[in-house]
Amino acid sequence: MDRDQWNQRYAARDLVWTAEANQFVVSELTEHPRGTAVDLACGEGRNTVWLAEGGFDATGVDWSQVALDKARRLAEARGVSPTFVEGDLASWTPEGRTWDVVLLAYLHLPWAAMQRVLAQAAEAVARGGTLLVVGHASANLDRGVGGPQDPDVLYGPKRVAQALAGLQIEKAEHVTRSTASGDAIDVLVRARRS
Repeated sequence: MDRDQWNQRYAARDLVWTAEANQFVVSELTEHPRGTAVDLACGEGRNTVWLAEGGFDATGVDWSQVALDKARRLAEARGVSPTFVEGDLASWTPEGRTWDVVLLAYLHLPWAAMQRVLAQAAEAVARGGTLLVVGHASANLDRGVGGPQDPDVLYGPKRVAQALAGLQIEKAEHVTRSTASGDAIDVLVRARRS
């Protein structure tokens, strides 16, 4: 989908997804030392807002102005002030190893483009920092529910881990997320810069 299609999708409903942070973001980052955090492809800002509520100096980046407007309203309603930036991750260049947490949750691009985004995200992680990647697994096509149906945009643990040069892989696994339609199979990869 292009930027206009995402803007239309976000404009069609109050919230496309829930206002609560993703369960894997919460479980993986609750105990993480506080510092700077960037949520790439933040959408309506649920994870960015959660990071800010938890004491991170949080920034959310997305290319949909409609989604970012919703994210700002969510942050205001919850009494936090993260920074939101409109930007296209296909051309995003990190500020170089400055983020204590880099989050990439449910961004699904054709794999060649996704590899570039993953490499840029890895490069943005500061010394001692963490990159957390969560997304729909290719296993969903046969055994799970939801997510894109194009295998070229779906994740595999090894596929994601191999794109994170320079980082130490701490976890690269399939995880199950319960939904109203059944169990969804996701990939969770957590990596660290030593």
